[in-house]
Amino acid sequence: MKKLLNEQQIAERIFGHIDNKSTDLGDTVWKEPVDSYMSRERFDAEIRLLRRMPVVFCPSVMLSEKGSYIARKAAGTPLLVVRGEDGQVRAFINGCRHRGMPVAKGSGCSRSFVCPYHAWTYGLDGQLRHIPGREGFPGVELQDNGLVEVAAAEKGGLVYVNQSSPIEESFLKNVPDFFCGEQQFFDQSEYHDESNWKLIAETTMEGYHIKSLHKQSFYPYGLDNTNIVETFGANSRVIFPFKRIEKLRGIEPAKQSLDGMITSVYQLFPNVAVSILSKHSTVTIFEPLSPTLTQILIYRVTNRASDGNSVDVEEAMRDAVFVKAAGFDEDREAACSIQDTLGAGANQHLTFGYFEKAIVHFHKQLAEHLSV
Repeated sequence: MKKLLNEQQIAERIFGHIDNKSTDLGDTVWKEPVDSYMSRERFDAEIRLLRRMPVVFCPSVMLSEKGSYIARKAAGTPLLVVRGEDGQVRAFINGCRHRGMPVAKGSGCSRSFVCPYHAWTYGLDGQLRHIPGREGFPGVELQDNGLVEVAAAEKGGLVYVNQSSPIEESFLKNVPDFFCGEQQFFDQSEYHDESNWKLIAETTMEGYHIKSLHKQSFYPYGLDNTNIVETFGANSRVIFPFKRIEKLRGIEPAKQSLDGMITSVYQLFPNVAVSILSKHSTVTIFEPLSPTLTQILIYRVTNRASDGNSVDVEEAMRDAVFVKAAGFDEDREAACSIQDTLGAGANQHLTFGYFEKAIVHFHKQLAEHLSV
């Protein structure tokens, strides 16, 4: 797996780009057919891909206590992810083994899961513990009727699930560590946008649009089309520098700190973005609901301060409000507007050029994985 640049290397490359009025470039122009954003057949293939790959489900901090859980659909499958009494995170299909009713909703903390339909009760390990009126179910053994488990694992502050096969150690070894125990969950958002999931995901993978789309929001603070773009495996990292990085000029490289000077956005293939911002970080999941409808889930956690402790929650919240105002809503609106034009016949494909290296990498990886 390719090693990512360290802080000193990042700063050096950013200053080089600023001085030369340049940016990291790709070497391929990619033309993605518009049908990829509208086709039911393509959508169904992408859902099958999401079900057979390790995909981020949530930050680990969301499941910080024994019994804490999140129940939601992932790639169309109702899942229940819970931290057990032994501290391990497990994932189950959220369907009672009696008549299929979901046994949990939303998020919370519980010692057991009781089906609201007939009160069949399951432990945090998914085992069936109790059947009311058990004499009415001869031959239905508790040990044979636990919740159906799917693979789950934790690495670097994130919980991954794989709905079809175990999660290999080699996969976990090659994903970065993002979060630590000192960081705190403080907010989450959910949106339903009328656009294909790939259109909104693409907005996180390039800085070519900063000056034009975010002229009054992010651009006054950031640099236009000045980015570092790295790929590692099927994933990518795009670094967006703030103009204030100029404060580091003349400081000895070993003493330079990029905290608050850049935003790093990791695209974790296929449908998750982890953004490390000034005072907080986000885990954004682009959950496909239909070819033209996306559920966007955003989990927000505090960053680590320079002293190793967590950034104050109020500071993190102010940072989150700025980020939403400084571009996120504009990105969402752009994706929905593009979706509106795709069926009009103006374009047979969308074109991604050298400035959109991470998007080209994303589509190459998607094409390769869908062909398997």
